[in-house]
Amino acid sequence: MADRDSLRRRLVAGLSTLALALDDAAIERLLDYVELLVRWNAAYNLTAVRDPAEMVTRHLLDSLAIAPHVSGATLADLGSGAGLPGIPLAIAAPERAILLVDSNGKKARFLREAVRKLALAKTRVAESRVENVEGTFDCVTARAFASLGDMLAWGGHLLAPDGRWLALKGRFPDDELAAVPDAFEIETTIELNVPGLDAERHLVILKRRPVGDDGRVRS
Repeated sequence: MADRDSLRRRLVAGLSTLALALDDAAIERLLDYVELLVRWNAAYNLTAVRDPAEMVTRHLLDSLAIAPHVSGATLADLGSGAGLPGIPLAIAAPERAILLVDSNGKKARFLREAVRKLALAKTRVAESRVENVEGTFDCVTARAFASLGDMLAWGGHLLAPDGRWLALKGRFPDDELAAVPDAFEIETTIELNVPGLDAERHLVILKRRPVGDDGRVRS
């Protein structure tokens, strides 16, 4: 198992490549999160990634690659699982109010413990199906959660009128684009370059279509 110093070097190098400036406290907290994930993963099977060095690449840097595209004061992370990308984003921007949503009891238990251990004061956990979550958020994130059509059908009500939905995908989701509900439109798609990761990563950014005075969605 890699020691903390080597994990720190890997993380710092990756953050530099991503042009993300995080203070020392945030870097240490990200490493604390990896250590917590390693300990809980043995019993809870939170992620198929077992190697802490790979967790830095596949979880921390993969999540933080979208940080420049996150905006607003509130964020909901749907199907958060082990807290990805929600927890790394919370550590990077602790002033943002974040809701981590997962219906799996074991994963929600880990999320609550991670929030407590990492002292993420503005982060909450909802052990719930996405469709039952209430409220609206400036930003919604979803990583390996569902198809674009399904995630918007289940959680579209959570996106504020001027908000942005950030969907993290592997390969470019050509086959999913046509299934985006009429109330939403794709603003842009971005190919992400995650340091150390030899795999395709794409970010699909969606927004609500404007609604006319008659209440109908404008095309």
